[in-house]
Amino acid sequence: MKKVRITVMKVARYADLMEKYENPLERPCDMREGQTFVANGEVKPEGFCDSAWETVSHFVATLANGGGNFYDGWMKNPRSAMISCNDGFRPVSFLLEALDEEAK
Repeated sequence: MKKVRITVMKVARYADLMEKYENPLERPCDMREGQTFVANGEVKPEGFCDSAWETVSHFVATLANGGGNFYDGWMKNPRSAMISCNDGFRPVSFLLEALDEEAK
């Protein structure tokens, strides 16, 4: 099983939707562009958002176990995926990349 690097590529913020529909949050998403995490196989990295993990974990598990080539050649690098969390107010796009390093 391999490690998988997760890089925050884009962080969007839809203030108009937040103002109209969202209740104030005690701790909103604090992901920053360029931030990286490394999943040790299928294990969620420390400090990674629980909600985002629910969205990306399936792809991380597939990459960690040697799979890839999602959706028949969607990504230029078949050992990667570009996945966004499902937060409609603050969507975050993550680049997932299988590493050659073995998980512990």
